[in-house]
Amino acid sequence: MCGIFAYINYKKQKKVSEVMALLIGGLKRLEYRGYDSAGVCVDQGRGVSIIKRGGNVSKLEAVVKENEANIDMDAILNNHSGIAHTRWATHGQPCDTNAHPISSGEGDEFVVVHNGIVTNFNTLKTFFEKRGEVFVSETDTEVICKLLKYLHDAQTPRDRKEPIQFHYLVMEAMSELEGAFALVVKSIHYPGEVVCCKRGSPMIVGIKGNNFEETKSINDSEPKELFVASDASAIVEHTRSVMYLEDEDVLYCDKEGVCRTFNAKSDKRLEALGDGVRLLHQMNLELHQIMKGDYDHFMQKEIFEQPESIKNTMKGRVDFEKRTVSLGGFVNTAKDIKRARRMLFIACGTSYYSAQSCRSILEELVEVPVVVELASDFLDRNPPIFRDDVCCFVSQSGETADTYQALEYCRSKNALTVGFTNVVGSHIARKTDCGCFINAGCEIGVASTKAYTSQVACFLMLGLKLSEDSRSKLERRNQIFDGLLAMPDVMRETLKLDDRMKELAHSLKNEKSILVIGRGYNYAVCLEGALKIKELTYIHSEGILAGELKHGPLALIDEDMAVIMIASKDDLYAKVKSGLQQILARKGRPIVFLTEEDDEMKAASEIIMLPKTVDCLQPLVNVIPLQMLSYHIAVARGLNVDCPRNLAKSVTTG
Repeated sequence: MCGIFAYINYKKQKKVSEVMALLIGGLKRLEYRGYDSAGVCVDQGRGVSIIKRGGNVSKLEAVVKENEANIDMDAILNNHSGIAHTRWATHGQPCDTNAHPISSGEGDEFVVVHNGIVTNFNTLKTFFEKRGEVFVSETDTEVICKLLKYLHDAQTPRDRKEPIQFHYLVMEAMSELEGAFALVVKSIHYPGEVVCCKRGSPMIVGIKGNNFEETKSINDSEPKELFVASDASAIVEHTRSVMYLEDEDVLYCDKEGVCRTFNAKSDKRLEALGDGVRLLHQMNLELHQIMKGDYDHFMQKEIFEQPESIKNTMKGRVDFEKRTVSLGGFVNTAKDIKRARRMLFIACGTSYYSAQSCRSILEELVEVPVVVELASDFLDRNPPIFRDDVCCFVSQSGETADTYQALEYCRSKNALTVGFTNVVGSHIARKTDCGCFINAGCEIGVASTKAYTSQVACFLMLGLKLSEDSRSKLERRNQIFDGLLAMPDVMRETLKLDDRMKELAHSLKNEKSILVIGRGYNYAVCLEGALKIKELTYIHSEGILAGELKHGPLALIDEDMAVIMIASKDDLYAKVKSGLQQILARKGRPIVFLTEEDDEMKAASEIIMLPKTVDCLQPLVNVIPLQMLSYHIAVARGLNVDCPRNLAKSVTTG
């Protein structure tokens, strides 16, 4: 949703200008999480300097340059803490006032950057307004700042011999807040100190120090730099040594550079590791993965990475010679899944469509009923979940709010929970009983592409794994193994259609609506393709099941309606052809995606030939031209491909 970035240095000399450059650079890496407004806060003398602006990070960068005369950019500090934020608006319109960092009021006694939503902010706001507090912004974040100041001021010398410690103050505030949030807090009352905490929203801490490789600890006063972010993409260029904060964790960095982790529920320091910090990990993310390289946009790069990303998804897991699948995450649970009453796949958006794409083949291979649920609708209904259900949660980021809340619901019903995510250390990865990382690599474009195809590959691998003892499925399994082996090359062949999709995009760029029609395995591709068109081009688009044309959608068809029909040569091909005839009879002008030439299809306004593969794998191929088409329409319309309006990559609020 929003992007948090903080840079903290201890006994490491840095100019304020260097700190500012690090903060702006971190925000640029996180801009896919939100780009409505942005801001920074740096130390300045005994106080702080806050600069923020509505719009993207580039606009903030320009404002920072305009204000250089008002900030001592050449000041050299041994210790410093700077915080920054790029926002996806939830409370209040995008503007300078609502941009983060948000302060507690005059004097900027407490300054906060916040990712998430405080669900009881109206109650807190009413309380403070009755006490005469004036709110400047429309954000829920401002109540956090007011709460911190209120709790601090309430701790008078008569109550304590010494002022309340910063981390205990933040923990006290956390106990009053409801909802999901990640916070980084600075205060003029605690110079040189920073507190980071989280509940339900992601937060990762990167560590870089002179002796870090020897000590593997941040619980000392040795020189060090800390990089706090909502996502690893903002940290990888600085360090690969990271710590993942868990829910209710509070990381307290004192003015001596000693960092300790506490638990807000117990009010106690984490003693399990001896030095009071979470385990430190080495990230596998490479810097080149978050760079555009020779491509114009991240989405374009990610579309063309799919032959490699799907190969990485299968690497070390699929033995094509022995026809076996090894999924370490299911070693202890595969038998339980095969005995399940049913399998539920719960997800949102693109992840929902990837699961929908594999429902049929999973039912065929595993012989267990498969239900695919939209997480938001699932939560609205609170449906019955049984102990012998297997509940699968699919999320590229592993932090999607509705999906995570559905996971908590299913855990409360004692169902077996399975996670499919792209991010190690994410909520869903940590909280599920078992699962599979999709290993698609870093995906920065807001509109998901390679994560979709890697998710589909993971579901197929799971189906192959669970059906390995079925002799009656041997022929079908062999077909799928052969298809998966050839898939990277088939994808490369499909990507050669890029110029054709670019031409087609120019003919469609002024359309008001585009229908995408198919059935069977390709119905989910239609839904995903229509979603991409909506996300990127702002043209209304709808994925339609071909079998439902006569039940309403046919009324939309005329000579002015743009129609894309996916007609792969499979068991349902004849039925799809029947749908085509219905469209032609209403003077429709369908663009048809075929896998085999057919004279009966020549009446279509345009035919695009796609490589053919196994029927259940065809969605992996057919989705690619729709991704490319959406991309090129957006470019032709002069739109921001990587950051579509009103959207953000990781939806961590409901």
